Amino acid sequence: MDIVDTLVDLRERVAGWRAAGARIALVPTMGNLHDGHYSLVELARRNADRVVVSVFVNPTQFGPGEDFERYPRTPQDDQRGLRAAGCDLLFRPGVATMYPLGVEQAVGMQVPGLSAVLCGAHRPGHFDGVATVVTRLFAMVSPDLAVFGRKDLQQLQLIRHLVTDLSLPLRILDAPTRREADGLAMSSRNRYLDPAQRALAPRIRRCLGEMLAAARAGSAVQAIEAAAMGGLREAGFDPDYAVLRVEARLAESLWGPARPEQLAQLVALIAARCGGVRLIDNLSMAEHQAAERP
Repeated sequence: MDIVDTLVDLRERVAGWRAAGARIALVPTMGNLHDGHYSLVELARRNADRVVVSVFVNPTQFGPGEDFERYPRTPQDDQRGLRAAGCDLLFRPGVATMYPLGVEQAVGMQVPGLSAVLCGAHRPGHFDGVATVVTRLFAMVSPDLAVFGRKDLQQLQLIRHLVTDLSLPLRILDAPTRREADGLAMSSRNRYLDPAQRALAPRIRRCLGEMLAAARAGSAVQAIEAAAMGGLREAGFDPDYAVLRVEARLAESLWGPARPEQLAQLVALIAARCGGVRLIDNLSMAEHQAAERP
């Protein structure tokens, strides 16, 4: 695995691969990698000849009071894991490389609608920062495909929107959420949880399944969402939202019982704080039904 920090070195490596006819994949990350990240690398490996992984803790997607300064950084562990996963090139840009005119003077990106709901409503500006840094990485690497996880489904949908609207010549692949044995979605922020919080956190996954089961039983969406919010609070969480959506239309609220044609496309999404740690997760109806099968 090559490791480069500059845009000149990155483009030199990529140009050589492209001249040889290689198909190139990009996996953008913020580091502190875990098995969920490595599953993205493995999916990229299966669909491309060369895999670039970027590690950059992006300041523009953190709001005031969020954890930018203390976001876990584990570069040596990341390098070992990426080598084992089959990464060809690790790109570690600094802020000056990603934002050469400075963060305050940076050209920004915004995806209308989807950026302002769910996590966007509770983290104003977050998705503008995500769209901005991902667009910059696409411009720097010029990949044939890029891989993102389904754990942050809103981010995945936002990036698909961006690629389609800008007519970018790359394919977006999504990888299923990787979970711990007790159902907790893998996340770099899980390491912030103390033992009691870690024991509580898998309740989010159970709540997602309960929401989908209630929808399939014909309960009204508003009642399901209200019950989920109340249950999370009673369990000790501080929830931002617990909602049901049609996956292709995350920005649109549902009313009454889900219609039969909506059920197959239904997804439950939760964002909740466990102690001071904000956790997100989602579960589709297809995943829920697959988990119920013997």
